[in-house]
Amino acid sequence: MVFSSLLFLFRFLPFALAIYYITPYFMKNGVLLIISLIFYAWGEPRYILIMLISILVDYTASNAIDYFQKLWVKRLFLGFSLFTNIGLLMTFKYIDFFIANLNSVLNTEFTPLRLTLPLGISFYTFQTMSYTLDVYKGKVKAEKNIINFGAYVCLFPQLIAGPIVKYVDIQKELKDRKIKLEQISEGIRYFIMGLASKVIIANAIGMLWKDIEAIGVTHVSMAMAWLGIIGYTFQIYFDFSGYSLMAIGLGKMLGFQFPKNFDFPYLSTSITEFWRRWHITLGDWFREYLYIPLGGNRKGVKRQRLNLFIVWSLTGFWHGASWNFILWGLYFAFFLIIEKEFLLEWLYNHKIFSHIYAMIVIIFGWVIFATPNITQLWLYIHKMFSFDRGQDYLYALSNYGITFLLAILFSTYWIKKVYERYAQRFILVGIALMIIFLISVSYLVDSTFNPFLYFRF
Repeated sequence: MVFSSLLFLFRFLPFALAIYYITPYFMKNGVLLIISLIFYAWGEPRYILIMLISILVDYTASNAIDYFQKLWVKRLFLGFSLFTNIGLLMTFKYIDFFIANLNSVLNTEFTPLRLTLPLGISFYTFQTMSYTLDVYKGKVKAEKNIINFGAYVCLFPQLIAGPIVKYVDIQKELKDRKIKLEQISEGIRYFIMGLASKVIIANAIGMLWKDIEAIGVTHVSMAMAWLGIIGYTFQIYFDFSGYSLMAIGLGKMLGFQFPKNFDFPYLSTSITEFWRRWHITLGDWFREYLYIPLGGNRKGVKRQRLNLFIVWSLTGFWHGASWNFILWGLYFAFFLIIEKEFLLEWLYNHKIFSHIYAMIVIIFGWVIFATPNITQLWLYIHKMFSFDRGQDYLYALSNYGITFLLAILFSTYWIKKVYERYAQRFILVGIALMIIFLISVSYLVDSTFNPFLYFRF
């Protein structure tokens, strides 16, 4: 798919930004909507209708909720919106999962539909649902201008893989935004750092996981198994956070302030802290629209455990139609529950151990996430404790050692502190960013395949 390549993004951006900047202010949202639809249609032309349906349904439902006074009518249109969005998500993302499990349990032979997953459907359906729910709760007024609403839903920088931007976050900017040179400059910096995260670190270290898949887990040593999953741990972070930084940077160039999506999650000293730092917008979405409405922690310990169980089952399921994702969600639910009940205070008082604990739990979480079935999961965990010898890890260290060091370094506050120290030296910062950009582009041109991991979620 053409869209999977970052090279397409580079071909598209100069024209898109040039057209956007020369467009008169009162027409910018219309042009932004058209650009975003072209951007999406280029990679997924068959399913652009799905996005348009989502826009029309939520625009109609939200305005009806705003217009009618009777509660039952408001609830009717809210239900219409939620049913449509969840129905589309279930049909395209989960229908074959349910068919496969139904066939397995009942020994039936229903044929899977094998529908292609529309790009970004997990993100933009959650985005539009949050808008309709906020209108229902009275947090925002319904958007009367369908062009403005369509531009919000289709904003191309974060359309495919987030961050999940709620309408309340950018409603003022949709109608009154200023595009300043300083903001464009900051956006370029974010974009370059995100590109470097993806291309220089994530793509490079991700090849180690590909090597293990090619060799076969049964043939790798214990050391190689550990190196492989640590490499995947860094790959998924720099891949996803890199996309988020690029999206936030592009948003700034367009005059929008998108919310932060990552905050150095591998510095966490507990799983509770980790999930406040990782994929922040998804965590906020589930907290605000599911955990709190279910009762949160307001109805006793037993109810809180149940709520966490429900939320994290669905968080795992949101990531993919497979049992390993559900298991991954429940795995983290277990640690969140025991931390809330007794472990957090102890972790707070033992900082060094708490960081080791958090990283071990996180790494094993990525084992569950990365292995598609239980058999492969146990095989990989067995390899991590098998004490099998081999020289393969030496090959891995010689090929990926520098990338590992970069990944460790850039997972900390080091780069932030360096930037803050030299931020006022504009020429020095500009030269550094240009070098990083040129290196990233050279890596990009040399590589033939640059998909983002979260495009498939």
